[in-house]
Amino acid sequence: QVQLVESGGGSVQAGGSLRLSCAASGYTFGSGNMAWFRQAPGKAREGIATIYNGGRSTYYADSVKGRFTISQDNAKNTLYLQMNSLKPEDAAMYYCAARRGNTGGRPLSDYLYSYWGQGTQVTVSS
Repeated sequence: QVQLVESGGGSVQAGGSLRLSCAASGYTFGSGNMAWFRQAPGKAREGIATIYNGGRSTYYADSVKGRFTISQDNAKNTLYLQMNSLKPEDAAMYYCAARRGNTGGRPLSDYLYSYWGQGTQVTVSS
């Protein structure tokens, strides 16, 4: 049984940084894509970053490119999202997700991911 547990959310001022973690169990890192999604109230869920090819490849949504970094620690079975230069519009519930196998095209489409965490809240004040 795959379990994903996010942590690291919190409140930060605009321009600040946070690092989110996602501890995984029952899932073999490198067996497929892992990703971060977010959802703000009243908005659709948005895929923002994915890592695949055993951690050698990453892909980002334009909204976070250059500010966020996705990474993984295979020894710790943990996925990370380093978020810098945070903006008020980054405030959302953040979820990690995983799938077996690579996604190919559309790497940030949520329907491609089978396993989801419960989310961690990020608040950014201006």
